[in-house]
Amino acid sequence: MIEYLTKVSLFSKLNEAQLTAIADICTKKSFKAGTVLFNEKEPGNTFYVVFSGSVKIYTRSNSGEEKILSLFKSGDSFGELSLIDGKPRSASAQTLEDSVLIALTAPNFLELCKDHFDISLCIMQELCQRLRDTNQHVYDLTFLDARTRVIKNLIKLANKNGIRQGNLILIRMMLNYDELSQMAGVQKPILMQVMRDLNEKQILTFQGQEMRLDLTMLRG
Repeated sequence: MIEYLTKVSLFSKLNEAQLTAIADICTKKSFKAGTVLFNEKEPGNTFYVVFSGSVKIYTRSNSGEEKILSLFKSGDSFGELSLIDGKPRSASAQTLEDSVLIALTAPNFLELCKDHFDISLCIMQELCQRLRDTNQHVYDLTFLDARTRVIKNLIKLANKNGIRQGNLILIRMMLNYDELSQMAGVQKPILMQVMRDLNEKQILTFQGQEMRLDLTMLRG
């Protein structure tokens, strides 16, 4: 377990003795793609850190329409809100691909935060960033047109999950087009039109399960 913990940014400042203590209270679990880890409004009892793979956080409307709130990849953590305030889950979580997660139960998570200020600070910083992201998303939905929202979300996806190769960013397609449109807050036909336009201009090209974003063409 320690070899997994040393590769997670949340635990990067801990020494070997501290990592050993944490390893004793963690479990490493493998999940198949499409596994629902928890549902909105359920009681929260587990905190997760992504070791490999990816997870989407989303909500559903009464009509069943899905809205993706966040994507988490290796090194990211989630599930702490309901453990901290004792309220039900504010969203659902599902693996996008085969994933390995490190899990802590609620009592162990709270004990960890009490004993390690560095970890508590990292979690507070992450929560602050999510609040800033939410504020920005509200701004985008209010003031940006659909085309700009699509392009901005593609750039955001590239920055967080892409691999840079010079002026090209390779983005592995973890989301389908329905999910991409949900994330950008646009209808699917609008998403497809914008992506076709970007493809015609060679700003965005497709190869297998990858998208290639050309920063030179985008700036042009």
